[in-house]
Formats: sequence, structure tokens, C-alpha cells
Amino acid sequence: MPNPKGTPENLEPGIRKGEEPMTANLSFRVTESMKQAVQAQDDPAQFCRDAIQKALDETSNQ
Repeated sequence: MPNPKGTPENLEPGIRKGEEPMTANLSFRVTESMKQAVQAQDDPAQFCRDAIQKALDETSNQ
């Protein structure tokens, strides 16, 4: 029996943001206040990726 709430669009693969595939996971500890601030963002995962990329760019330019 098909799911009445499902749509065929949900079965399509997601759109990648960038050229490299995101296949690796990264885990690190933060304070509770940092966690809440990140989760308050519109897209918490992309916010973290952008922040890490910005820090990496700054360190590579030195």
C-alpha cells in the first residue's frame, strides 16, 4: 500500500552544495550555549561548514 503522505519528489537525490561530494563526518565538542546558537541558524549544518571553511581560508593565507 503506498504512503498517502509521500511524494515522488522525496525519492529524488538531494542537490549538492558544491563540487566535492560530502562523504565524511566530523564531530567535536562545544558548550551548550554554542550548540543553541548554531541550532538557531536557518541551516545549522551549512553554517558550520561555512565557518570551518572561513577559518581554513584564513589560516592558509598566513
